[in-house]
Amino acid sequence: MAAPLDVSPAEIEVSPDAVLQGIGGRKIEGRSLGQIAWMRLRRDKVAMTGLYFIIFLVLVAIFGPYLVQNPDTLHPNLLNQTLLNPNGAFGGISLAHPFGLDPLYGRDLLARVVVGSRYSLLIGFLATVLAVVIGVFFGLIAGYFGGWVDTLIARTMDVFLAFPLLVFAIALVGVIPPKADFFGLNLSGNDLRISMLVFIIGFFSWPYMGRIIRGQALSLREREFVDAARSLGARGPYILFRELLPNMVGPILVYATLLIPTNILFEAALSYLGVGIVPPTPSWGAMLSDAVQNQWYVVDPMYMVIPGLAIFLTVMAFNLFGDGLRDALDPKTR
Repeated sequence: MAAPLDVSPAEIEVSPDAVLQGIGGRKIEGRSLGQIAWMRLRRDKVAMTGLYFIIFLVLVAIFGPYLVQNPDTLHPNLLNQTLLNPNGAFGGISLAHPFGLDPLYGRDLLARVVVGSRYSLLIGFLATVLAVVIGVFFGLIAGYFGGWVDTLIARTMDVFLAFPLLVFAIALVGVIPPKADFFGLNLSGNDLRISMLVFIIGFFSWPYMGRIIRGQALSLREREFVDAARSLGARGPYILFRELLPNMVGPILVYATLLIPTNILFEAALSYLGVGIVPPTPSWGAMLSDAVQNQWYVVDPMYMVIPGLAIFLTVMAFNLFGDGLRDALDPKTR
């Protein structure tokens, strides 16, 4: 039998502080749910690539118009008046005009794409914010209170989802006067057109967010923390906005990132149909419309390829980031 170690209990006692020491003597710190989600998101290289591209787009939309030339400046001396196309190969691409020129007016294509990104992203983002606010509000009320309130709001969502939005948008935007009082603001020109597009797209897109939030509220209202809040005398508004809403931040962020590209595509479709931004102000959809209606793609394919590629990459980046964000916030969905 081995002899017992000659060590006193005081020498082998380990203090709690020593247990909590990490490598290098640093204390181990807990991580919040947001930090854990960010760690998961950073491991997703595809989602991070989408995020970096979105940040790049935002910077281009904010600062790009100040770094490029006026998108409405004409360069008739660089056009071939006989063939009605820019001089040189690939639509007049040069150091001064890296993306070339449009075939009819000789406007710089890079400047028009950069300025168009501001309007496309602005309309898509603001319309999404409006849709999220309305959808979250009505979705919370419908899911928490239930009964006839839920039935009324749910049937209203069905009506909006079945509404021919594209036809309504064309009809409404087509009858907009040159000047109008929009929610107390005297607007005209592109300011009025942007406000109307944001209102139309956002107001008719909220049922998509509303249905998701309604389903989440139906599930969360049966949880123990909601019963505990009721037992303490909390009223409906407190439970809605202090108990339920904070637990829905993840789904709201995820589906908002997936709704932004949908709204960008819808704005591009309206601009393509001629009821978007007022010409000659550029937008990606309007540039595609010019290329197709005037058949510019025959003499200058880049005029159709570049704005189409900008829309494709933007939508792809938002979708990839939205999918990665969903996996990071809820790993069980992977």
